[in-house]
Amino acid sequence: MNRIITRIFIAIAFLSMTGCGIYRQYEREEMQFVDSLYRRMSPQAEGYSTGNISWEVMFTDPLLHEWIQTGLDYNTDLHVARLKVQEAEATLLAARWALLPGADFNMQGGLPSQFSASMGASWQADIFGGLRNAKRKAQAALEQSEAYRQAVQTELVATIANSYYTLLMLDEQLTISTRTMTTWEESIRTLEALKRAGKTNEAAVLQAKANKLGVEANILTLKKEILAIENSLCALVGVVPMTITRSTLADQELPQSLSTGVPAELLSRRPDVRQAELALAQAFYSVNSARASFYPNVTLSGALGWTTGNGNIVLDPGSMIANLIAGLSQPVFGRGVNKARLQAAQAQYEQAGYLFRQSLLDAGVEVNNALTMWQTAKKRVDLGKKQIISLQAAVWNTQLLMKHGNADYLEVLTAQKNLLQAELTEASDRLDEIKSVISLYRALGGGY
Repeated sequence: MNRIITRIFIAIAFLSMTGCGIYRQYEREEMQFVDSLYRRMSPQAEGYSTGNISWEVMFTDPLLHEWIQTGLDYNTDLHVARLKVQEAEATLLAARWALLPGADFNMQGGLPSQFSASMGASWQADIFGGLRNAKRKAQAALEQSEAYRQAVQTELVATIANSYYTLLMLDEQLTISTRTMTTWEESIRTLEALKRAGKTNEAAVLQAKANKLGVEANILTLKKEILAIENSLCALVGVVPMTITRSTLADQELPQSLSTGVPAELLSRRPDVRQAELALAQAFYSVNSARASFYPNVTLSGALGWTTGNGNIVLDPGSMIANLIAGLSQPVFGRGVNKARLQAAQAQYEQAGYLFRQSLLDAGVEVNNALTMWQTAKKRVDLGKKQIISLQAAVWNTQLLMKHGNADYLEVLTAQKNLLQAELTEASDRLDEIKSVISLYRALGGGY
């Protein structure tokens, strides 16, 4: 008996030495391209990153704060993401308990003189790291589910902010259009008076009325879009359709300077990048587990029993030896299956590696695009303001010249139409500027 036990443990020690690779923990490989993710940017790359700022600080509008908080409290997708975290926590707990011994208790009874009870205990000795790798994989899965929850939250905050600011832009365009319609009404009255005085004709009046009707149609379209976005925003934050209380576009204050920080920080801040890397870590431990399947699952077990016949307590060490021998011989008969599983796990690990690398490249592209959009939008807003000042002067001058007979109605109508278009465009450019800030904020990790 002692010789059998000795031979078993010598075999276990030998196999442990040959299978040391199955104990390694996941380590991130060096990726030289990370430092070049922002190479096309202007000097904003160094310093404290905008992505480190919380959404409460990034967005200063108190009404927007209320809607974002409502979304965090009631959004369906975020609730599901939180439950996924709880599910992963339970899976990890089960993996940890698997490392501990198990026990069972049985009782049987028949006639008054016949009664037996037994208690068994077993413990899988994790000599080759199968259970340990399962626990590490479960830990990576938990961290991945938390990264997913963060990704959902970041996307939710960004979407609520985008919808809110879109409403402010539409409100601004509605105000501009309403004001312009009043201007057209005044122009129509002026043209009708000039027509009666013989200084213009009916065509001028009809053209002005047509332009006014076009503005009225645009007002109806704006109102429809406002209602649609209000309804979608209510659904997003988990409340019934209602009017979205909000401020104005002119009251908004966002950072005037943005910094991307160090490119390598994307590895820790971007939740989707973390998800991809944690998927890679899980695949790594799956490979380890597949390798461990070539080695025996050593289970130590025994039983204590008591019967009414003789009252003896019995310990059966022979069952322990039998289980050891069976565990050691099991992988021999499943080698082909285990080899196929290892090949599949290795292929999945390589796939996860490519996806992780691509997630970093995609993140770098998003940051570059968002910063370029922000820089462009800021310049367009500045140019739009100057253009509006010039067009306002042009409208005033053409109206004055027309009253004195030195300009025709087409010049006035053209100047007014150009002013309306410039004002609507300036509001749209302002929204693009705000959205670019939100996009860069999300691309940098969203305040993680």
